[in-house]
Amino acid sequence: MKPYELTYIISSEITAGEAEAEVKNIESFVKDKEGIILKLEKISPRTLAYPIKKQSSGFFGVLEFQLEPEYLSELREKIQKNDKIILHTIIINNPAKIQKERRIKRKPLVTSIFSASAEKTKEEAKEKDKKISKKVELKEIEKELEEILSE
Repeated sequence: MKPYELTYIISSEITAGEAEAEVKNIESFVKDKEGIILKLEKISPRTLAYPIKKQSSGFFGVLEFQLEPEYLSELREKIQKNDKIILHTIIINNPAKIQKERRIKRKPLVTSIFSASAEKTKEEAKEKDKKISKKVELKEIEKELEEILSE
């Protein structure tokens, strides 16, 4: 048996007692077909966000049940033929899979010896950047070239 969830809206033109009778009718159909009722939420009157079949309110309900898949089409037909139920959906209610936690990349632990040398290398890199960033004039380059070539 597969778990299903039936969500439905019953017309507001009928009374709350008649709406309860419709719910009992659906519930008895599931039980007659050897299904199991897992959860039955009490119907509640609600105002709809948009009109459905020219109605702006209705009784909203949810029914979770287990049923053999071959009887599901009969249940759908029964609900569709019922004029008092203005909207319904039936979904397969699969349990959510538990996902593994993602590994978090952690920074390696740095000892005091390594951290001191790392700070020195950072300072050296900054000094090199300063030397490179200085502007060198063409005359200085020519002097250095002459010194190198004369040796």
